[in-house]
Amino acid sequence: MSQQGQRNATLDPVSEGPELERLRAAIDAVDRQILEKLNERARLVEDVGRHKQSEAAPVYAAARERDIVERLRSSNDGPFPDAGLPHVFREIISATRSLERVVRVAFLGPEGSFAHLAARQQFGSLAELVPVPSIPDVYSAVERGKTDLGVVPIENTTEGVVTQSLDRCVESEVTICAEILLRISQCLMSRSGRLEDVRRVASHPQGLAQTREWLARHLPGIEQVETQSTARAAEWAASEPDVAAVTSEMAAEIFGLKIIERAIEDRRDNTTRFLVIGERPPAPSGQDLTSVVFTLRKAESGALHRLLDPFSRHGVNLASIQSRPLKGRPWEYLFFVDLEGHVAEERVQAALAEAADRVNSYKVLGSFPRTAVKVEEGAAG
Repeated sequence: MSQQGQRNATLDPVSEGPELERLRAAIDAVDRQILEKLNERARLVEDVGRHKQSEAAPVYAAARERDIVERLRSSNDGPFPDAGLPHVFREIISATRSLERVVRVAFLGPEGSFAHLAARQQFGSLAELVPVPSIPDVYSAVERGKTDLGVVPIENTTEGVVTQSLDRCVESEVTICAEILLRISQCLMSRSGRLEDVRRVASHPQGLAQTREWLARHLPGIEQVETQSTARAAEWAASEPDVAAVTSEMAAEIFGLKIIERAIEDRRDNTTRFLVIGERPPAPSGQDLTSVVFTLRKAESGALHRLLDPFSRHGVNLASIQSRPLKGRPWEYLFFVDLEGHVAEERVQAALAEAADRVNSYKVLGSFPRTAVKVEEGAAG
C-alpha cells in the first residue's frame, strides 16, 4: 500500500458496532432519568427554601450537607467510586441551594489562593465567591453584611496556627459555622518557567514557611518576599520577569504563569484547616466541635490545670489547646481550646460553667459540625 493509502486508511472512521450503540443509548436513557431526579430534588429544595424563609432559617447548613455525602458513601455498593461522591454532590447541592438563594462567601484573594480552593470545595461553583485583600477583610465582609459567610485559614500541619485569624476570632462577633480541610501542594511558577531567571520568591508567609527546605536547596540566597496571599504573589510574578511565586497550580492558569516545579512543600501531609465564619450559629449535629478562648488569672498557681480539670470530670474531650500573647499585657496569654461537643449539650455547659469560675474571662467562638470529608487535594483545584 502506498504512503497516501496508509494515511487515508488511518483517517477512515472506525465502526463502533451495534453493541456499543446499544450501551450508549442505555446510558443516554439513564442520564435523562438522572436529570428528572435532579429536577425533582430541585422542586423539593424550593419547598425547603420557602419553609426556611418563613422561619428565618439560614440557607447554608454545614452539618446537613456533610451528612448527605456520608449517608451516600455508606450506602454506595459501587462501582461508582466513593471518592467521586463529594465532588458530584457538592455541585448538586450548590446548584439546588442557589434556588433558595445564592450564598455570598468572602475569602482571602485574589482568585487562585488556597482559601479560594477551600471555599470552592465547600460551597461549589454556584455560590458567589468574593475575593478580599486580607484576613481582617474577610471578617469585616461578614460583620457588615456584605457577604453571608467567610473562609479563613486557621492552622497548618507544617507551620501551626495562622495568628492573624486566631487574633481576629477573639475581636470579632461572628461565629464559627464549619471547618474545611484542604491538602496543600505548593508550586513554584514564573513568567518564563526557568529556575535560573528567579531573583526573588514571593508568597504568603505560610507558603514560604511550608517550602523552606526546598527553597534553601534550590534557590539559596534568593530574596524571599511576603505577600498577603499566595495568589497575590502570583499576580506580582505575572508583572515581574525575575519574580517567582509559591502558590497553587490553579494560579498558573489564572495569571498566565509557567510552572517551574510542582509539589515543593517540605511535608507530603501538608494540610490547612480553614474555618467558615458567619453570623448565625449552627444547631447541634451530633458530631461537633466547640472553640473557646480563655484568659487566666496571672498570679494564681496551677491556673491552667484548674481550667482543664472540669472538662475531664464532665467527660468532655479536648481536641486542641493553643496559646497566644494577650495584647498589651506582657507575659499574659489567651488560651484557645477546641473541645468535642456542642455548647448546647448539658455536659459541655456544665464544664464551661465550672471553668468560668476559675478564669478571668472566656468567650465561645463557635460550636460547629466537624468535617467528615476526606482531605482533598489543593494542588490543581
